[in-house]
Parts: sequence; structure tokens; C-alpha cells
Amino acid sequence: PRFFRRGEKELAKAQRKLSKAEQGTPERAKRRRAVQHIHQRIANRRRNFAHQKSRELVNRFGLIAFEDLRIKNMLQNHGLAKSISDAAWRQLIQFTAYKAENAGRVVVWVDPRDTSQKCSCCGTMVEKSLSVRVHACPVCGLVMDRDQNAAINILRLGLESLGYDALEAPAFRRGE
Repeated sequence: PRFFRRGEKELAKAQRKLSKAEQGTPERAKRRRAVQHIHQRIANRRRNFAHQKSRELVNRFGLIAFEDLRIKNMLQNHGLAKSISDAAWRQLIQFTAYKAENAGRVVVWVDPRDTSQKCSCCGTMVEKSLSVRVHACPVCGLVMDRDQNAAINILRLGLESLGYDALEAPAFRRGE
């Protein structure tokens, strides 16, 4: 939902007002509280969304597979850092994991290496840059969204880590 991006202009305006206020004055304290309030509101919206989405995932699926991403390392890419932080992936994963544990569901983490490069149909490695959003396999002819291809690979790896064949996936959808 990009909560930070939506509130960014309002936050910048409040921070400009704060910077113009003289230090040690009641006006500055008031403006500092206004900036804190905007930050808090963004954080609350993000947390609320993570709680709702994690509950939806746990209620809907018996097996939830996440890529074991090194989010701290990904934040070093300055072009993507703000968007990655705004998405709060780690928070969503934590909320989903504890809710799944309480509900008796299974959460697995899989190695993210080559999940979007490998063809989910035939297993061929199809090299592509991050800007290429469509997976097109030259061997089997499969054409689909890059993220959907990666999701299928992540599910397959999650099932394999539990010792299941990929054909048994529908049993987990029903929450068995």
C-alpha cells in the first residue's frame, strides 16, 4: 500500500515547519509532536495492514513458504531501500509466523537463490535482469509474470523442504 510514500509530502511539510521553529520554544515542541504523530500514523497503518494480511494468509493456507531474504543487505541498494522499508516485509513475515504457529499451520523459509530465474515448468535457468517483468522460457515456451513464476518455485521448494511432492499442494490449500 506504500503508506510512507502516501504520507511523505505531509511529513516533509511538517518537518519544514519544525526546522523553522526556534529551538527550545513551545512552538517547536508542538511541531515536533506533529511530526511524531505523522510517523506514528504511518507506522500504525503499516502494522494494521501486516496484521490483516498475515491473518488472511494463515486462515487461507495450511502451508506458507517465504523466501529467506537478506533484507538488511537489500536496503543497501539506495534506489530500492525506501520502497523495501515501506513494505515492511520482515514485520509481515514475523506476524504470519507467530499466527501460523498458534493456528497449527506450517511456515517454511526457502533459499531465494534463482527462484525467479528458474523456469517453474521445465527447470531451465532463464537469465533476466530485474527490469524484465515477464518470464519467457525458450525451452518449454512458458510465458508468465516473473513474480508468479517465482511464487511457484518458492512453493515447490517449500514442499520439498517438508518432504512432499509438488502434486500434494492442494491438500495444504484446504488447511489440512
